[in-house]
Amino acid sequence: MLTKEEYSDVWELRRQGWSISAIARHLGRDRKTVRAYLDGDRIAGVRSPAQDEFSRFLPYARQRLADDPHLPASVLYDEVLALGYPGGYSTFTRALRRHRVRPPCELCRPDRHRGDGSARHRSDEAVRFEWLRLPDPPAHWGYEEHALLLTASLPGRDHWRGVVAESADFPELLEAVDQLLRRMGGTTGRWQFDRTPAVCCPTTGRVTPAFAEAARYYGAEVDIRPADRSDPPGRSARSGWSARSGREDEAEEAGRRAVRRWWRALPAGIGLWAAQDGLDRLASRMDGRRRPAGNAGAAVDAPALTDLPDTPFPARIHARRTVTSQGQVSYRGNYYPVPADLSGAVVQVCRRLDEPFLSITTTSGAVIARHALAPQGAGLTLTGRGRAIVLDRTTRTSRADTPPPCRLEKEPRPLSREALAEADALRGHRVVAERGEPQD
Repeated sequence: MLTKEEYSDVWELRRQGWSISAIARHLGRDRKTVRAYLDGDRIAGVRSPAQDEFSRFLPYARQRLADDPHLPASVLYDEVLALGYPGGYSTFTRALRRHRVRPPCELCRPDRHRGDGSARHRSDEAVRFEWLRLPDPPAHWGYEEHALLLTASLPGRDHWRGVVAESADFPELLEAVDQLLRRMGGTTGRWQFDRTPAVCCPTTGRVTPAFAEAARYYGAEVDIRPADRSDPPGRSARSGWSARSGREDEAEEAGRRAVRRWWRALPAGIGLWAAQDGLDRLASRMDGRRRPAGNAGAAVDAPALTDLPDTPFPARIHARRTVTSQGQVSYRGNYYPVPADLSGAVVQVCRRLDEPFLSITTTSGAVIARHALAPQGAGLTLTGRGRAIVLDRTTRTSRADTPPPCRLEKEPRPLSREALAEADALRGHRVVAERGEPQD
């Protein structure tokens, strides 16, 4: 680039009759540069844009990466280098990033394990989760003073579900949340919780990293209701609900009254899963109700729910059980056999929510047997001793939802017909340029 002073000197020397070569030697510039300024092709003080050598190779690079999104940049660089690319490797990779040449691999998407609803816009509505205590449950349920019921509702709508849970610990909570969402038919983009220890830190109110990761698995964000607007988790269903500050939604209150009536009318000898089935039927009947919206009298719209992942979040549940005298372990309304010599021993039932089997282990973690998971509350007694394994390799929950490596990453991908055509076009362009023939 010539400065304005140099540009003035060029024209003065040219008026004096100097040749372009003499002017270039005098100023220490290339004669082609001096000629460009004299011909008006360049402007003094303005740097001409650098020539993008990559633009000729852009169609070939796009085609190669469209055929193989996992093609290493070093391999692609060697290919374009053989086709006449004059730049260096760092310049080449910067051009790839600037032009956004590499497309995303559909098989490597973090949400590829989800249903079609993961790609759709999720509603801004919030699913409100609430723990309720069920006092004095039937003795044969296996609970002590009370059982726990987790409810999920959409504020302002007659759409809610409830699930009886063994505890409010992290894995049992995730299992209950997954069951509730599947009973409701989908999820929204936001979840609301009270200050439940498994969800957030009771002192700071911040959502725990583990639960935030589980919510992201379902495509949702977690909101914690302020402490002054909620009672302690687990308000009693039989004794009623304490009033919360703020206006209570009529639909939510209707769901609470329905749960209260269901619990009070529960027969003493009913089984746990029969009671759950009755609660599901009650909630389904209430789905059909539609109340006027405002003064217009229009019906309330159906809830905007989106699809759930195909499998639950892969959390692990551990439950302690005592082997019966018949060499069986009771779990969720079914009996699983173990060796008869373990009668009276304390064992653990371990299972991951996204797997169709469970493991029975010692308290130290040694696996005794593995059985296919029977339907909850089916009252089945499995036969056989199960498939014993030597070691139960525990998968960390924080990495359990990490998708496996893409199967296309290591597969050889030869040049496609379109890529070969682009390469031939580049070779033809190169031959024409070397011969000095006119180019299009």
